[in-house]
Amino acid sequence: MLKSLFHWKVVVNLLLAAGVFVALVWLTFRWLELHTNHGKEIPVPNVVNMSVHKAIEVLDDQGLAYEVDSFKFDPKFKPFQVLQIYPGAGSRVKGGRAILLKVNPRTYAPVQVPDILDRYKGLAFRQLEAVGLRVGDTIYEPNIQRDAVIRMQLGGTIIKPGAKLPRASTIDLVIGTGPKRNVTVPNLVGLTVQEAKAVITNNLFEIGLVDYEDGKADESDIVYYQDPQGGAIRDQGMQIDLWASKKTPAQLRSKIQQLNKIYRMAEPAYSEPLDITSEPLRVPSPRREPENPPSTQEPVSTTAPAAGSTVKKEEKPTTSKPASEPAKTEEKPKVRKVIVE
Repeated sequence: MLKSLFHWKVVVNLLLAAGVFVALVWLTFRWLELHTNHGKEIPVPNVVNMSVHKAIEVLDDQGLAYEVDSFKFDPKFKPFQVLQIYPGAGSRVKGGRAILLKVNPRTYAPVQVPDILDRYKGLAFRQLEAVGLRVGDTIYEPNIQRDAVIRMQLGGTIIKPGAKLPRASTIDLVIGTGPKRNVTVPNLVGLTVQEAKAVITNNLFEIGLVDYEDGKADESDIVYYQDPQGGAIRDQGMQIDLWASKKTPAQLRSKIQQLNKIYRMAEPAYSEPLDITSEPLRVPSPRREPENPPSTQEPVSTTAPAAGSTVKKEEKPTTSKPASEPAKTEEKPKVRKVIVE
């Protein structure tokens, strides 16, 4: 068996098979060298800071392909200026390799305006800055919403939420100043419902209940009653209720009287106002009682005079002294003399 294995025919076949295998391997590697240009590399040219059109021409001359991608807009550089390349400048690549170019766009990418209407101004500022928009002028306008955003404007044009604007655009905001206090309620009786609503809105009040006599919501009906009444003092933002009919207010007196009993409080009785220009009343000051003067009454003698005797009394002077003189020391009463004849 071994003798047949080493037969010359077997050996020839083995040698032929090995030669064919080696030839196939050599041809394969040779084909790969020719197909991949093995050993033939091209250095990547430096096209940074060139315009994109100039960079494409340079890459074409070197036999390199290219891909263009927009970069984040930077106002420090010119539009369409190449900012980065990959692979980097000086790298060795095969011919036909695609080079990625990062180019500065012409302007900022558009962003969507967030919905900030009826929101506090501080929150609105933060939301605009988060998407890359800037806040310009803040215009204050009478409105019942204090410090809330009423409108957004760009160059005088009203912007709605969701609109597309270039990044870093400047938006002006209209902000409410808040309601005023102690404002006179307008008189709406005699106006149509449509006119009355416009007056209520312009005076920064709220439209409340609207009662139609016939049940049909016809804004051409005439307002014959309102609450609160015209001329009342209220704060802005309060509701004004309306009663409307196709009839005139003169034809609805009984209905108006019924509503007055419900919505109008009884007015206090009229009293004569105090005339503050007249002479003020003079209130007499309390009089002081004079101090009791020392008693000057003479003591009465208990001894009866004898019969036929006369009693003489000395008369005291009765001259009055001015009250301003200071009080003198008390004098002792004189003893009466009794003369008996």
